Amino acid sequence: MEWEAPALVLSAAPYGESAVVAHVLTGEHGAYRGLVRGGASRKHIALWQAGNLVSARWFARLPEQLGNLSAELVHPSAARILQSRLPLALLSACCAVADGALPEREPHPRVFDGLLGLLTLLSLDAEDAARTGPAALIRWEAVLLADLGYGLDLSACAVTGEAAELRFVSPRSGRGVSEAGAGAWRDRLLPLPRLLVDEQESGDPVSWSQGLRLTGHFLARDAFGARHQPLPAARSRLQELIEAMPS
Repeated sequence: MEWEAPALVLSAAPYGESAVVAHVLTGEHGAYRGLVRGGASRKHIALWQAGNLVSARWFARLPEQLGNLSAELVHPSAARILQSRLPLALLSACCAVADGALPEREPHPRVFDGLLGLLTLLSLDAEDAARTGPAALIRWEAVLLADLGYGLDLSACAVTGEAAELRFVSPRSGRGVSEAGAGAWRDRLLPLPRLLVDEQESGDPVSWSQGLRLTGHFLARDAFGARHQPLPAARSRLQELIEAMPS
């Protein structure tokens, strides 16, 4: 069995003296792990940094085997933002979330395309990434949740049935709730930042924090909870970084 495709590096773990087991995401084949011989060498280690876009080739005698992985670098996302704290934190968080949440060998082209766009945004302009990157990541996490079957329902208020003026999300059902429908339950609901209903909205630290808490709640409960795993440490560090920003 063999395939070749553009792939995003999600993670790479040492294996033996000079190899790594890399985890990559493709649009057509989904997430795949493979043994990279010599991947930990000084010559090749930079290629397998999380966030990099590569042209990958995976092959194995049998489909159920780990397989061997090789690649050529297409775009070095990680190297372009090493000195930019927020873009680097965003990159680390989205790769860690995809690394832990996506099922193996199951195509999720929307998630791949969204992650590719997000990583491109983060690595091309640090100033623009710091301004629009958090909102883009939150929207991508919402797409990931939807593709995994845990999507938010923001079509109408769960209480009144009205489609306009949604302000909250139920932490139990994931359905939107309006200001009028919140009532006495307001303090138990998750605030819904406007950036999740208006793609032109770039947001600010307050709305970024709200958005991360919203998607993080469902990621932790459903996507990672189903696997009996906590949210990745990189995702938690991003939340802390955003919450420490002046509003």
